[in-house]
Amino acid sequence: MAEIVVVANQKGGVGKTTTSINLAYALSCLNQEVLLVDFDPQGNAGSGLGVTVKDGEKSVYHLLTKVAPFEQVVRSTSSEFLDVLPACKDLAGAEVELVNVRGRENMLKDVLAPIRQMYKFIIIDCPPSLGLLTLNAMMAADSVITPVQCEYYAMEGLAHFMGTVNKIKQFLHPKLRMDGGVLTMYDSHLNLAKQVREEVSRYFGDKIYKTPIPRNIRLAEAPSFGQSIFDYEPACRGAEAYIKLAVEFLSRRGAKIKDYEDFKLVGDKPLNYDFGG
Repeated sequence: MAEIVVVANQKGGVGKTTTSINLAYALSCLNQEVLLVDFDPQGNAGSGLGVTVKDGEKSVYHLLTKVAPFEQVVRSTSSEFLDVLPACKDLAGAEVELVNVRGRENMLKDVLAPIRQMYKFIIIDCPPSLGLLTLNAMMAADSVITPVQCEYYAMEGLAHFMGTVNKIKQFLHPKLRMDGGVLTMYDSHLNLAKQVREEVSRYFGDKIYKTPIPRNIRLAEAPSFGQSIFDYEPACRGAEAYIKLAVEFLSRRGAKIKDYEDFKLVGDKPLNYDFGG
């Protein structure tokens, strides 16, 4: 039975979709069967893996509204262990279309229920807002990961977002848990990044992931080529960071770090899984 993980932050430009794509792909590199759900009408999670929705093709919108079954929507990727449910702009209209539908906040949960047995993890990339789509994702999820950019305005809206997650947990979905925060665009040479890390720790405590994602030009370039960082430049620091993040993610779920000590992205150099910082 798959664990459903939402990657969400109401603030845009924080590395949310980059994290959704590359965490999902990294997990697949570690032989985990993963489904990535692009639940943002912009469709960047799908296009970032080379998956687009052409005229007449089905998307997650058609699955959500029960126009098409899962088999007509799911698409394969360059990884044999990673599938994707792509989005299209029609998804933006779903919030209006579903406003009077009874149980509208549970529609994604309902359509994913029979799919959970097919994967180990289902990762949902949310829009940068707190509307009905994000609520659907939260209601379907078991846990939430929040990317936080290491910039001056990083904390803007974070308190509100965390408050919203807590309200959903309190009133609608008691089993929802905050898995943790992920620092993105991190530059260890900047005092600001260190200050942001300290501030973010106030919100997440020991749930903050110890693996930061560095500011890396290759990570920024990869989506324009429709590739994950592992297809585009597996030797770069960004790829190494996302593999380490995936291992830390799995270790929180009982995996043994030693099981991945011999993993190599490229060449003969094993990764160093030191999560002490």
